[in-house]
Amino acid sequence: MGANDGIVSTASLVLGVAAASAARSDILVTGIAGLVAGAMSMAAGEYVSVSSQADTEQADLARERGELAAEPQHELTELTSIYVRRGIEPALAQKVAEQLTAHDALSAHARDELGLSDIHTARPIQAALASAATFAIGAALPLTLAWLVPEASLVASVAAGSLVSLAVLGALAARTGGAKVARGTMRVLLWGALAMAATAGVGALFGAVA
Repeated sequence: MGANDGIVSTASLVLGVAAASAARSDILVTGIAGLVAGAMSMAAGEYVSVSSQADTEQADLARERGELAAEPQHELTELTSIYVRRGIEPALAQKVAEQLTAHDALSAHARDELGLSDIHTARPIQAALASAATFAIGAALPLTLAWLVPEASLVASVAAGSLVSLAVLGALAARTGGAKVARGTMRVLLWGALAMAATAGVGALFGAVA
């Protein structure tokens, strides 16, 4: 998703400015500014979102810690019933709950009652860095094309290269998620093409007015 956003956002900016008959240097400055702003925006948004998730997790753990201290027998019964619902025979579920409670009651409840684990624990900084990096990688493609291709074919080259990249990413995402590849690819291509066409149209309009 981050790479898709990077491609669409930056390619749209590049095409919009290029359609306004701007010089290549202006196009590149705009694209680089869009890359930096987009990466920072993605990082900030992801950090805030995942931080909120982490706060919720910590609040759940604090509440569970208090319940374990106040009503240990009730919590043991609750843990036992969870294992019974998962198909474990009641007597065995009782033994499992007792042993896990004796070992680390909070971890047992966090994992089996709240669905929290070390693997799924919210990590805001890691999430922010990952979002910024994927956006920047995606944004680098249209920027590289805008820098390398002849100025006369810049608009066509950036548009074509960006759409091909979006198609590849859409197909990979659909295949990874087990969805239909054609549908996932067309969805990404449609919205990417609309975004680029809209900004190119605005750029051409302002360029004509100027």
